[in-house]
Amino acid sequence: MDFLRKARDLESRLAGTLDRTVGGLVRPVTREPLEVVHAILEAVQEEIQPSGRGRRVFPFNTLALTILAPSRDARARFEAVFADRLSLRDRIVASLGSAACQVDDLEVSVAYETRPRKNWRDPAFHIEFSRVAKRPRPAPEPTRAPAVPRLELTVLKGTAEQETYTLDAAFRIDLGRCAEVRDSRHRLVRTNHVAFLERSGDANQTVSRRHAHISYEPDGRGFRVLDDGSEHGTGIIRHGRTLAVPRGARGVRLESGDEVVLGEARLRVRFG
Repeated sequence: MDFLRKARDLESRLAGTLDRTVGGLVRPVTREPLEVVHAILEAVQEEIQPSGRGRRVFPFNTLALTILAPSRDARARFEAVFADRLSLRDRIVASLGSAACQVDDLEVSVAYETRPRKNWRDPAFHIEFSRVAKRPRPAPEPTRAPAVPRLELTVLKGTAEQETYTLDAAFRIDLGRCAEVRDSRHRLVRTNHVAFLERSGDANQTVSRRHAHISYEPDGRGFRVLDDGSEHGTGIIRHGRTLAVPRGARGVRLESGDEVVLGEARLRVRFG
């Protein structure tokens, strides 16, 4: 009997050691922070509701977001992305705005967990949506800073996802072919706000995936278009003249009514 008990104890210890070894070698596949951010934006857009007469609303004003971060390094990478030029809240508000759904009083909180919970719809994150009654905010004090204008881009040549785009100029506006640009390892590296479709035999094929971008300079110098190393070049048509946008420079300042040339595709730019 004593021999059998010792044999069972030895078998149990060996099984436990094997489980721990396999558990240490097999780790869950994690997604890049930017991929998780885009998945969060998609999940938020799914909650948009029609309100009649073509209008759309977002019924919540508070989002409690929990993100899977198994290690300090994983959490640090998320925090670095959120601390960049656009916070997570700014990205969500901009995403809702691009879907014709404007929000002003959205609050977003972020927490981290080392393991996903059973009720999570996505293994990388979980969002609690709620609407909380809030006290009216005091009227903001007058400010001398001018309001950031909105930019209207109309496709004149080529085929994009939309014929006309109206975008908030507070952040960089990327122009290129395809909505999402991924590297050789299929990691998301860029999202084009104005995305020309993937088609052959027309002007679209002269638009690079990372062709150019438009930036706004709040110091009164207005909008500038910059080439991002495109294959077929970037230019501006103004009053019948074509101005080249050189690569790697500070770009060229835009005037309302200019046409931005991307290879053989063209966009008209208007702003007030």
